[in-house]
Amino acid sequence: MYTTQMDAAKKGIITNEMKIVAKKEGKSVEEIRSLIEKGRVIIPANKNHKSLDPEGIGEGLRTKINVNLGISKDCCDFEMELEKAKKAVNLKAEAIMDLSSYGKTEEFRQKLLETSSAMIGTVPIYDAVGFYDKDLKDITPKEFLDVVIKHAKDGVDFMTIHAGINRETAKRFKQNKRLTNIVSRGGSLMFAWMELTGNENPFYQYYDELLDIFAQYDVTISLGDALRPGSINDSTDASQVMELIVLGELTKRAWEKNVQVMIEGPGHMAINEIAANVILEKRLCHGAPFYVLGPIVTDIAPGYDHITSAIGGAIAAANGADFLCYVTPAEHLRLPDIDDMKEGIIASKIAAHAADIAKGIKGAREWDNQMSEARQKLDWEGMFHLAIDSEKARKYRESSIPEDKDTCTMCGKMCAMKNTNKVLKGEEVNII
Repeated sequence: MYTTQMDAAKKGIITNEMKIVAKKEGKSVEEIRSLIEKGRVIIPANKNHKSLDPEGIGEGLRTKINVNLGISKDCCDFEMELEKAKKAVNLKAEAIMDLSSYGKTEEFRQKLLETSSAMIGTVPIYDAVGFYDKDLKDITPKEFLDVVIKHAKDGVDFMTIHAGINRETAKRFKQNKRLTNIVSRGGSLMFAWMELTGNENPFYQYYDELLDIFAQYDVTISLGDALRPGSINDSTDASQVMELIVLGELTKRAWEKNVQVMIEGPGHMAINEIAANVILEKRLCHGAPFYVLGPIVTDIAPGYDHITSAIGGAIAAANGADFLCYVTPAEHLRLPDIDDMKEGIIASKIAAHAADIAKGIKGAREWDNQMSEARQKLDWEGMFHLAIDSEKARKYRESSIPEDKDTCTMCGKMCAMKNTNKVLKGEEVNII
């Protein structure tokens, strides 16, 4: 018998989830088991999430992406968020984070878990504020943990826990002035709770009790970066690095209880700092999988942050980050709608795939080679089939049909592919 995927791996037991992940990744089951034992790969798979199609996250595996959604006080359209979740699964997002903070959060979460084959993550502190419907300072440590238990019982596969912002790191934050202070929603709530009550962060103070809950249901702990930079000005500062040191210590404590761990990473960061930050996380957190939001590489592009994020995500993943949290064009502006969500997913998947080519992930480059072969043959249906967004590719093509159906309206009879193919076959080329 075993309690978690890590417990099984340490005992030499091959789980069904390990078999599924090994097949998807083109690796041996023993290799997957060994990486899980070392904490370098995780399979977030709550025992109660029956509809889950397991995925692995970590070293040597395909870069995975996460989609954020959920109901809030200003946008509480229950059915719309469920529709977004269905679309995210259809677009092959491997994970969905339910960030609901208002209204029928429990009903929404349970419906999501019932229907979603993607792994589901939550941030319990968001739900605690809405669930108890009382002032933040009046929520007790036990009540915070009770919400964690509720999410675990429901079947949540991974939870963001802001345990690294303790009294000491909060003190360091206050001593080191930032341009954008704390931009993590969960981090800001926990910082405010500590300041209002004068107490230690309950997720840090009662970390062992928290781990016991996670081990019971095999929930993966996603150690949240409460002090992540919210502007490129604040990246890689004392607050961020000190919290990362604490997260490394918490990682080892989780592994001692056979709880799987991933580490959340910076949100805003200049391009030239990204590789160093990935190395820093891997060293300080002992090779635990790295889950990054973005990083957003410039702060001047509201409305286009799916692009600023994809640039950073590709660089981060190419240097060893394992899991990308998508960013939509609506970032910093409003709750994304379903079209924003699709744009964010596609941008993030492009970044993940580009990184997988750089990392030498099995099958990544072959996909590109297949597309290149279809282009060389002017096989338009083949190109649509291989496109990361077949619907958009076909729509663009059909919106502007050329006289010569083999070509496109950019080049027409001057099409390099068509003319070179003809020359190589010994045929004449006529572009008049």
